[in-house]
Amino acid sequence: MDSLPRPELVEFKGSWSTHYYIENWENIQNFQARPDDVLIVTYPKAGSTWVSYILDLLYFGQSTPKNPRFHPIQARVPTLEICFPEYSGGGSTTHRGTEQLDKVVTSPRLIRSHLPVGSVPKSFFEQNCKIVYVARNGKDSVVSYFHFDRMTRIQPEPGDWNSYLHRFMEGKMVHGSWYDHVTSWWEKKPTYSNLHLMFYEDLVEDTGREIEKLCSFLGLSPSVEEMEVLKGTVQFDNMKQDRVVDHSGFPWMDNKISPFIRKGKVGDWKNHFTVAQNEEFEEDYKKKMKNSTVKFRTEPVSG
Repeated sequence: MDSLPRPELVEFKGSWSTHYYIENWENIQNFQARPDDVLIVTYPKAGSTWVSYILDLLYFGQSTPKNPRFHPIQARVPTLEICFPEYSGGGSTTHRGTEQLDKVVTSPRLIRSHLPVGSVPKSFFEQNCKIVYVARNGKDSVVSYFHFDRMTRIQPEPGDWNSYLHRFMEGKMVHGSWYDHVTSWWEKKPTYSNLHLMFYEDLVEDTGREIEKLCSFLGLSPSVEEMEVLKGTVQFDNMKQDRVVDHSGFPWMDNKISPFIRKGKVGDWKNHFTVAQNEEFEEDYKKKMKNSTVKFRTEPVSG
């Protein structure tokens, strides 16, 4: 799999993508949601694995001898738009999220996606499915995305940090512009009541509080004891140790370059942005976000 060529970034339907997503586009758009499906959406590297892990535990329980968690999170919570090569037994096949989801027998189906709101299959809205959207501040998002692109061959070549940052500001990323992604989902809330908006920074600050909000939205009522166990299990540093989520078995990811589950910190951007880059980013951010009411914080809570 080391020889897997990195894909090229291509323009597609007014945004940017790669052949890994475009090739299955018709099946993605025609995907038939079920009324009890729960869709977890984020811009890349904004907490989709973390929230998927939380919801999987909420719905299907902790690992026990009778209920072992052998299957990785990407099998337990499939990504709708994924369309990647799989190599096994000397041959190669294509792994499609749409096909994987059609075979899921658990109820509800937990589904991940990085699609912008305009590209989500209409059936999710027609079926009034519950949707959880997690937003992360742009500075930490671009840092995390950069390290992800360094370690996986299913993404275009990232290049150096400075050029990558400018590409992010221009929106030339797989799954398009971060600015468009977060603002379009934010603006969807007033017209779609089954949408729960979360901020990654809030999840870091008080994981238990955010889980309680999720439970309220989803109509779940775990016991006090179950909540205590869950909150301990899903603390970021504990989750990072769980082989279910670390993607270590993926041949097209190299955790030696950068771990898939990296830091999970608020404010790590300060270790990457120069003063000049930060000033340029801030100026550009104000222009792009001037008409949006969504507010992010880029600093950890003090004290």
